Amino acid sequence: MSTRIGILSFAHLHAEGYQAILKNIPDVELVGFSHTNPEEGRDFSTAYGIRWFPEHQELLAEGLDGVVVCSENVKHVELVNLAAEAKCGILCEKPIATSGADGETIGKICEQHGVRFMTAFPMRFAASTRVVRTMLKNGEVGKVLGINGINHSEIPRRHRAWFTDKQLAGGGAVMDHTVHLVDLFRWFFDAEVAEVYAEVDNLFFRNELDVDTAGLILVTLSNGVHASIDCSWSRPSSYPRWGHLKMDVVGEHGTAVLDAFAQHLTLYSRGAARDPTWVGFGPDPNQAMLEEFVESIRQDRDPAISWNDGYQALRVALAAYESARTGQPVELQPR
Repeated sequence: MSTRIGILSFAHLHAEGYQAILKNIPDVELVGFSHTNPEEGRDFSTAYGIRWFPEHQELLAEGLDGVVVCSENVKHVELVNLAAEAKCGILCEKPIATSGADGETIGKICEQHGVRFMTAFPMRFAASTRVVRTMLKNGEVGKVLGINGINHSEIPRRHRAWFTDKQLAGGGAVMDHTVHLVDLFRWFFDAEVAEVYAEVDNLFFRNELDVDTAGLILVTLSNGVHASIDCSWSRPSSYPRWGHLKMDVVGEHGTAVLDAFAQHLTLYSRGAARDPTWVGFGPDPNQAMLEEFVESIRQDRDPAISWNDGYQALRVALAAYESARTGQPVELQPR
């Protein structure tokens, strides 16, 4: 029997990649996607050859086993509620919400309806991050003295304009790029973030946007490890790929240097107006993430990444904004 999956909203650019992957997972039926903007819905349906449902409830009425929530960030809580009422397993894009209250509400909704929730953190499935985690678990670099984390990209508005709308996205580059690294820090050490200090600004597009485009965040984990997050929308539109995720883990016996997207070839197109691009090769972490989501439904078990993982990462992003506003470190109490 096929596992029936739907995509709630095509607002997030990752929906385009997800639909292609879901089509190729054995015994998965991609029933379709819902999208409330008629013009966009028709265009996406034509472009990708999948059925479009003008209303989310229409898609959920098809008797789905699971959904992937790819709406604007502020709408996650609404769509999670609809999916939970329909008793669907849920994979939700990050950040899971734009406020702590909505993040908590999502957890309560899933618990109330007895459905499982997975946060879309594909970098846990990247071969490079898994190797680094194993090295740390085995003590190969000794005591960790500090971590420098980097997550840069081009500004997403060329792909989806809502990313630069504070009301829809909840923030700018800090909201967009903090959560991936925070999740990896937590996962590496099985520890929570205890304190956050941040400097946040609009260093790029100052006269065009009212959201942050750069941030430098310092976090202290509950195990005493200090880490930094350099997050920005600083890459030019001519950059060969959307961005990158890098990390230097400095230990007493050595340093582990991670570049999660280093496996690529440079593609030049003769006579083309476009700039050179980097074509990645090797395993796709998004593929592994979606396969894990599907398997968790089939096996009726909790997925590898939980609601709490998404919630704790959101707390750090929100604390970064609070720290930047007050100029003071923010302590995070365990929850």
